[in-house]
Amino acid sequence: MKILVPVKRVIDAYVSIRVKSDGSGVDTENVKMSLNPFCEIALEEAIRLKEAGTASEVILVSVGSADIDTVIRSGLAMGADRAIRVDADNDLEPLAIAKLLKHVVEQEQAGLVITGKQSIDGDNNQTGQMLAALLGWPQATFASEVALEGEGAKVTREIDGGLETIAISLPAVVTTDLRLNEPRYPTLPNIMKAKKKPLDVIALADTGVDVGKRQTVLNVSAPEARSAGIIVASVEELVDKLKNEAKAI
Repeated sequence: MKILVPVKRVIDAYVSIRVKSDGSGVDTENVKMSLNPFCEIALEEAIRLKEAGTASEVILVSVGSADIDTVIRSGLAMGADRAIRVDADNDLEPLAIAKLLKHVVEQEQAGLVITGKQSIDGDNNQTGQMLAALLGWPQATFASEVALEGEGAKVTREIDGGLETIAISLPAVVTTDLRLNEPRYPTLPNIMKAKKKPLDVIALADTGVDVGKRQTVLNVSAPEARSAGIIVASVEELVDKLKNEAKAI
């Protein structure tokens, strides 16, 4: 069984974000870019399934221009077998990305798609669900444990009230949560091997997918600076401030 893992390049999680002065977006000039953390978790899970003998091949797929190839290679260094990049703009909307992923899934005849639940830049948490709907496949979101069993999978999900375990048939789409695993660090030999692994590029025109924008960003702004905390002398004073100043109760 082939496992397809969509990945995305984002601003590194440990970099301080700067908003452009005109409010049109986030400044990415001379900023460190990395593999989206949730994508790393998805890739790690796919690699573990292959190491356990339940998958035959792990394929990375990403959507964007050639400048994301470095991040794709880092995923190959983790242990993916090969990669596919759909040559397109780096800022496509979730629906457009889901349509392009559907094209690749059908082309590759993948038996399972494991993707991060969201990217840390847009935080949309939409692409995995949209992909499942477009394919007509079962989906299991926010996975903290995945076990393949015969023609299906048992997935433990993170929900508001705790954990939920569901059974789904394959093929399916699974989106990963933080507690699923701890991604490995690529070793130097694997980093060198990754340079020779196949990275195929698909032209956007060859997919026949409409990627037209349906949303317009009106403004991007940084959150207001938090005021310094204070020490109160009593519970009564705390309640008074929560009620009359913070309006929290």
